[in-house]
Amino acid sequence: EGMAPPQRILFPPEKICMAWQQTQRPGAGLHNLGNTCFLNSVLQCLTYTPPLANYLLSREHSRSCHQQGFCMMCVMEAHVNEVLHSSASAIQPWTVVSVLTRIGEHFQLGMQEDAHEFLRYTVEAMQRARLSGSSDLDISSQATTIIHQIFGGSLRSRVTCLSCKAISDTYEAFLDIPLDIKAVSSLNEALEDFVKPEQLDGENGYKCSK
Repeated sequence: EGMAPPQRILFPPEKICMAWQQTQRPGAGLHNLGNTCFLNSVLQCLTYTPPLANYLLSREHSRSCHQQGFCMMCVMEAHVNEVLHSSASAIQPWTVVSVLTRIGEHFQLGMQEDAHEFLRYTVEAMQRARLSGSSDLDISSQATTIIHQIFGGSLRSRVTCLSCKAISDTYEAFLDIPLDIKAVSSLNEALEDFVKPEQLDGENGYKCSK
């Protein structure tokens, strides 16, 4: 029952440290390079995500990276190390801005973009970088990258036949969850609304195979 176990472990979960491994003073701020506030806010959130920052500060990725050309993990590693090791009050985040169209083809320098969308594209680009050269991996193994273990998870969709009570489960990996926050007052309430059972009928009806 459940998802198949991974055939390969790409990053040992016991190596992920959720707390800062070394005391960090607040790093440098980020200059706005022309409507880049959406990018700056996302970069600051990622920079101060301890398990990600610990890994990037160790430079473990770049020491073993064989990816030719653009690599989002190398980009983020360079950015985080620059921010947290800089003695300046603020830096210009050109390391990331210069590859904006590589992160998402539709992103344009000088145009205001959606911060959540940029976050999604950035995390997905980091995940692709960690999977580079591993195209034959099964789905469960793909979920063992450090990026997926920090940001992702798996959704189980369960359908129960009301007649014979047969259960059908499907699983889908995710790096973010779309939550409706308009009619709720807390994150827990939004999550409960997201997973609440619903009855499938009409055009959404489910044909039982039993």
